[in-house]
Formats: sequence, C-alpha cells, structure tokens
Amino acid sequence: MAKNMLLFLSVITMTFSFEIKHICKQTGARYGVLHTEHGDVETPIFMPVGTLASVKYLSPEDLYAMGSGIVLANTYHLWLRPGPDVIKQAGGLHRFMNYKRPLLTDSGGFQVFSLAERRKITEEGVTFKNHLDGSKLFMSPEKSIELQNAFGADIIMSFDECPPYPCSYEYMKESVERTTRWAERGKKAHQNPKQALFGIVQGGAYEDLRKLSAEALVKIDFPGYAIGGTSVGETKETMYKMIEYSTKYLPEDKPRYLMGVGSYDAIIEGVLRGIDMFDCVLPTRIARHGALMTSTGRINIRDKKYEFDFSPLDAECNCYTCQNYSRAYLRHLYKCEEGFVKRLLSIHNINFLLNLTKEIRQAICEDRFGDFKEAFFHKYGLNVTNPRGF
Repeated sequence: MAKNMLLFLSVITMTFSFEIKHICKQTGARYGVLHTEHGDVETPIFMPVGTLASVKYLSPEDLYAMGSGIVLANTYHLWLRPGPDVIKQAGGLHRFMNYKRPLLTDSGGFQVFSLAERRKITEEGVTFKNHLDGSKLFMSPEKSIELQNAFGADIIMSFDECPPYPCSYEYMKESVERTTRWAERGKKAHQNPKQALFGIVQGGAYEDLRKLSAEALVKIDFPGYAIGGTSVGETKETMYKMIEYSTKYLPEDKPRYLMGVGSYDAIIEGVLRGIDMFDCVLPTRIARHGALMTSTGRINIRDKKYEFDFSPLDAECNCYTCQNYSRAYLRHLYKCEEGFVKRLLSIHNINFLLNLTKEIRQAICEDRFGDFKEAFFHKYGLNVTNPRGF
C-alpha cells in the first residue's frame, strides 16, 4: 500500500482498535489513533513508565495536565507487591492507581532477566530468584498472561526473552524460536477480550532472525506488535537497523511499539522508521540526578552558573515547573536535597517528551516531518552516526 496515501485502516479486538489517519508525504511517518476502553490516544506517543502503579513523583492529575495518554505498569513488580489479589479486589489496576486513561502492562520478562542473579530458562518458562527476599519464583507465558488479565490494562504484552547484546547467532536463533512458541501459548491463555495482546519481535542485530520473528508472530495474528531487544547496550545506529529489520515485516495497519526507548533523537528516528509508541524511564531517572531536556539542549541544574539565574528552566516550555519556578530556585532545592525538586524536574522532562510527540504528530499531518527532523537535529547538534542526545 502506498505510503503517501491517506489510510483509514483498523485492527479490532473487541474494545481495541488502531486507525491510521495520515501518512506523511515527505517521509512515510504515520499519524494514528489507538481506540481503547479507557479513551483514545493519538500516535506517535511517548508513554510514561509507572513501574509500581505510579509514575515516580507525579500524580494522575499531573499527567492529565500534560496530556499524557497511556501509562505503563510493570507486571513483575506488581506480582510481588501488592500482588494480583489486591489489585483484582480493588477493581483492577485503573481503579487501584486512580488512572482513568489507558494503561499498558509489560510481560515481566525483562525483569526476570535483568534483576535475577540466578535463573534457569526452560521451554516451560523461567525459574529465578525474587529480588526482594531471594525466594524461588517461576514465570511462564501462561502465568504472565494470567497476571495481566487480572490487572486489567488496556494493552498487555506477550512473555518473551530479552537476550543480551551482543550474543551469538546460535543463542539468538534458539531464543527467537522459543519466544515465538511462548507468544503462541500466551495468546491461547489470554482470557480478557477487552485487552489487546501484543507480540514482541526479537532477533538482536541479525536481520534474518528479525524477519523470522516478525513473520512468525504475524502468522499468530496479534492486534499490535512491539520491537524488543533494543536499547540494551548497542549503538544507536545498530538500534535503528534493528527497527528497520523488524518493521519491514510487520503489517502496516497495526500499531508498532518500540520498547524501552525514550531519548528525543531515538523517538524521532523511530517515528521515521514507522514506530507509533515509545516508553522509557529516562525522563524521571535523569531528573532525579538534575539532568533536564530543554529547548536549548541538555542542562544540569546542579551547575553553579544557575545560582543567580532567575529565568524559567525553559522559556519555551509550558509545563507547571517552567511557568512557576526559576533555575535558581530549582538549583537551591537540588543542592538542599529537597524532595520537591524531583517532582518539579520530573514534570518538566515528561512534559518535554509529550510535547515532542505532539509536535511530531502535527508535522506528520502537515507533511513536513522530514523538515522537522532536520531542524530539530540541527538545533541540538545531532546526527545519526554520531548521536549525542540523551
């Protein structure tokens, strides 16, 4: 299907659908809308991460004010605390955390592999140690889906393995084939038709394995697809190739989600390669260390040069922090280790990425996304082969 044509395509699973409303004539980038039981979300979109059913230091009202759509929660962590029984009795994750817009839960797979010191991977699933108390746990595709069904998020993820980078071709091929079988088992176990279950493409930096993974998942037929195994130590140039290796084999009419990526240059490059959804802990993580994304580039509020700077953090920003507090005040709070500063800086960084994706959507709809990217990269001194963004 020609990329410069206006498309109204839809993939439906009961209460979930995805509509592509415009394709940029200049670049082929997509503007669309995700329709969910808890509201519509325009894409491309950045999704703030609320690991423990809370975006660190922010309230749902803060997120609404910034125009946040989907928020992520972490299946692994919620399984351990407070547990599925508590969330189910509360009426589901939306009511438990008082977030009235769409939610997405990951499968728990990444944490199984990143947090456990000892683990054993078998065809049935993964045995590993609870990082809180050292007790033995077992996660299978069926268990992951059972937990996510109980939580009730609008979008849920297949249980997969996220192999390290780099790893051998032989290991990656074995992992991809097992992840595909796990995805099929997870789909069979899925019991909540109000939730959209996404498949996750793996394959590392091997193009033929990305193709193998994507085509196998398309045959299983999911309402959306994620690209996993990126932002795990590879260069950004390699990551962009991973995206290209994956998206070329995915249906054009279904949403594409790049997992764990949230730097502004990578978001722009991802959109250029057909990605609709992004998430990352980056904006709140760097905020806790005083690092900020601004219209003039990266700044660190700890720097002494801001001691007598009574200008807004970012003169071009419309967030609560920039409208009410000066750089000098924010530096003072940071130097005094006041908790309030983590909230203020987190608000700004998340707002920055939400505004960025809003500007991206507008540029796509006006068929000028290529010009937008060129101007943005020039302003920030970025390029594909030697990126120095966040």
